[in-house]
Amino acid sequence: MKIPRAVAIVAIALVCAVMSGCGGQPQPVTSTPLFSSEDEAFAAAEETYRSYVDALNQVDLSDPETFEEVYAWTTGDANAGERKSLSKMHADGWTVSGETAITRFQGQSIANDTAAVVALACTDVSAVTVNDGEGKSVVAHDRPTSYTVEISFVSDDQSDTGLKISASNAIETNSCSIS
Repeated sequence: MKIPRAVAIVAIALVCAVMSGCGGQPQPVTSTPLFSSEDEAFAAAEETYRSYVDALNQVDLSDPETFEEVYAWTTGDANAGERKSLSKMHADGWTVSGETAITRFQGQSIANDTAAVVALACTDVSAVTVNDGEGKSVVAHDRPTSYTVEISFVSDDQSDTGLKISASNAIETNSCSIS
């Protein structure tokens, strides 16, 4: 006696369905926190920010390939802002010289569930000059020599530190206000 093909397919499908139900409930996935402590998270944030500033210090506005390392340390709006800013300065023929120095870094908060970190950094820009395509300085005469920056970091498995910069905002003061 031959079993019709459609009946055989239905029988196989029923056997598979019944057997898959015998496997028990799937085990819940538990996520391991990215950092084991607040100190570890803040250390990773500081390493990320220092790497970003090092990349900025290596930028040659006449060579867009030097922008890539800056982009590698940023994500989201911070990345979009860097791309727009550096591309415009390149297109306008600007030049930059000197280096930004980080004089202090202080972690502020961490959200353990998302590994989002917020920190403050004191940056010394006294050695940095920026000139337009005609060689004229575009640095405001009243620019402070150092200022505080609030930086937001998010988890990113493409980063060596596990974090990337998602936002960076200068705090309007005439000096660094990190204690």
